[in-house]
Amino acid sequence: MSDTQYDVVLYGASGFTGRQTVEYFAKHAPPGIRWAIAGRNRQKLEIVRAEIGAPARHEDVLVADSRDHAAVDAVVARARILLNTAGPFALYGTPVVDACVRSGTHYVDITGETVWVRELIARYHERAAAEGTRIIPGCGFDSVPSDIGTLLVARHMQSAYGVPCSEVRAYFQMAGGLNGGTMASVMNMIKTGRVERSHDLAPIRYDAEIGEWTGPFFMPPTNAWIVRRSAALHAEWREPYSREFVYHEVLKYDPPLARAKAMAATMGLALFFAALRWPVSRRIVEPLLPKPGTGPSVRTMDEGWFSCDLLGWSEDGRQVRGSIRHQGDPGNRATVRFLCESALCLALDADALPGGRPRGGVLTPATGLGLALVDRLRRAGVTIDVPAVATAHGSRGRTP
Repeated sequence: MSDTQYDVVLYGASGFTGRQTVEYFAKHAPPGIRWAIAGRNRQKLEIVRAEIGAPARHEDVLVADSRDHAAVDAVVARARILLNTAGPFALYGTPVVDACVRSGTHYVDITGETVWVRELIARYHERAAAEGTRIIPGCGFDSVPSDIGTLLVARHMQSAYGVPCSEVRAYFQMAGGLNGGTMASVMNMIKTGRVERSHDLAPIRYDAEIGEWTGPFFMPPTNAWIVRRSAALHAEWREPYSREFVYHEVLKYDPPLARAKAMAATMGLALFFAALRWPVSRRIVEPLLPKPGTGPSVRTMDEGWFSCDLLGWSEDGRQVRGSIRHQGDPGNRATVRFLCESALCLALDADALPGGRPRGGVLTPATGLGLALVDRLRRAGVTIDVPAVATAHGSRGRTP
């Protein structure tokens, strides 16, 4: 490797999430990994570098505004893997992905902007697939637990029982904070009408399968779509989950007053998004939201957590249960760990990636990183317990 090349370039490194990726690489990148930070403002990047004490050299600070295509091309050409935290991605991400596809640079990000990802597929999937370039959006809390968890349940069902996995449900619980970059992406989707209508928002109900009250989760419009794309790609590659695969995810509520909690949370979320959609109320609410570059306190992020309980059925009624758990809030600590380990997976585990070195395209965490990422996350401290319980011929209901 020459002096002008890097294993990983962290783009958007001066933002709230980007700064955390720099901290993560400074603590966890193995010796010998060549990495640099990049963004549009050298002064801000140098402040990050000085305060964190990494990367080591001034030369490892690269400057490129995403609107300057030549500058983006120059940065991307120096990287084997481009890690991107500069959102909203529909506004700033396309030139970066375009440069990665043209240069053969693998790419990961944390977007939950499904409409934008659909556009990437239409524009770049065919060329990236032909050239073996892995473009993998959604490598944060959107949508690693859902996608990787489903992969594990489905593959265990097939290996343990020799039968296809026809359905997976994910039950989430979490605590943590919200950063300004996430809200900026949400606001951009709402203002531009780039929010897809989704049929994945489940009603409040008592789920007899787990003996708990559940309610709608705000992330299925992103996560369920990613899981279904994984299922479709696996089917295309003759590695299907099943002939007619179904995926759902919900929030789970603990007693006491679980039903009341579900109703209050659902109503509050509905009112919040309704306020954001109407221009008059949005002008009142928007100034109260976290601004880009800001986020929760270190204590809030460290004390946060999430759990994802997984329940899968085979076509003949066999059942697999599992779970994924993480200490540290989902939108910041977990997202940063998932994203950075995804980039390191591409950099260090190429021979273990699904499909081998030739596989490329606009992929998902499950299809682009697969079990190699699972192994890396386990070593990084994420609790991934699939299967936790396996039973034969459990009851099932296809519609939550």
